[in-house]
Amino acid sequence: MLDINRLKKKYKDFSLDCTMSVKVGSVTALIGENGAGKSTTFKAMLGLTSYDEGEISILGKSPQNLVSADREKMGVVLTNSGFSAYLKVNDIIPVLKNMYSEFEEEKFRALCEKFQIPLNKTMKDFSTGMKAKLKVLIAVTHKAQFLLLDESTSGLDVMARESILNLLREYMEEDERRSILISSHISSDIESLCDDIYLISNGGIIFHEDTDVLLNDYGLLKLDQQQYEHIDKTYIFRRKKEYFGYSCLTNQKQFYKENYPDIVIEKGSVDDLISMMVGGEKL
Repeated sequence: MLDINRLKKKYKDFSLDCTMSVKVGSVTALIGENGAGKSTTFKAMLGLTSYDEGEISILGKSPQNLVSADREKMGVVLTNSGFSAYLKVNDIIPVLKNMYSEFEEEKFRALCEKFQIPLNKTMKDFSTGMKAKLKVLIAVTHKAQFLLLDESTSGLDVMARESILNLLREYMEEDERRSILISSHISSDIESLCDDIYLISNGGIIFHEDTDVLLNDYGLLKLDQQQYEHIDKTYIFRRKKEYFGYSCLTNQKQFYKENYPDIVIEKGSVDDLISMMVGGEKL
C-alpha cells in the first residue's frame, strides 16, 4: 500500500531521512515527539510538499503521478486541514458527493447522528472534538482503500476516542485489502488498534516492531546499582539513569524473569518505548 525508501527533506534546522512501509490489510502507526517529522512525512507521501531525495510509492504510484481516481481511494485526515468555518455540514455534503464518486451519503448522515455532529450548525461553533470526529467520518464514508490519519483522535475525550477506534476497526473488517497509517501521541490508541509501530525521532526512523511483540516481549527492568553491575546485559539495548539506579529496556523480558527472579520487571508499553528510545542511552 505504501513504501517509502530513504525519503530526504532538508530544512534550515531539520532534516528528514525516513524509510518505512504499510502492508495491505494492516494498521501501522507512526509515533514520535512533536517536531520529529511525522507531519512532514504525511505531506510528502500525499504530494503536498516536495522532497530532495528518495522514493515514495503509494497505491503503486509516486505522489506526483496520483490522479483524482487514485485520491478517491484514500481517506485523509491532517491536523490543520478542514472546510471553511462558516459552512454547515449540510453545505459540504454536495461537495463531498462531487469529490467522491462512491460517497456514502446515507452512511455519513447516520454516523453524524451517532457521533452527535449537527448538520445545520456552522463549523465555527464546533468544539475541537466535533471537528476531529467530522474529519474521520468523511474519511471512512467514500469506500477508501487507504486511510492516512495524522493525529485523528487529538482533542477527543476517552469515550469519543473509543468510538472512533471502533469505527476504524469496522472499516478494516469490511474489506481485508484496506490499510491504515495513523500517527498519534495517545499510546492506548496505538496499542489497541495497530499491527506494527514505527518510531521517528529527529527526522529518522529509530525503531520498528510488531505491536504484539512489543507488548509481549519487551519490558522495563528496574535495577539498583548493584543489580545493574551484575546483570547480563546481552538483551538490554537502552538504559536511563534513575534515582534508584537504572531503568533498562529489553526485548527479552522472559529471559530476565527466568534468570533474575528478584528484580522488578514492568510490562513494556508504547510510552515506555518512546521514553527509553528517545531519552535513554545505548549500551
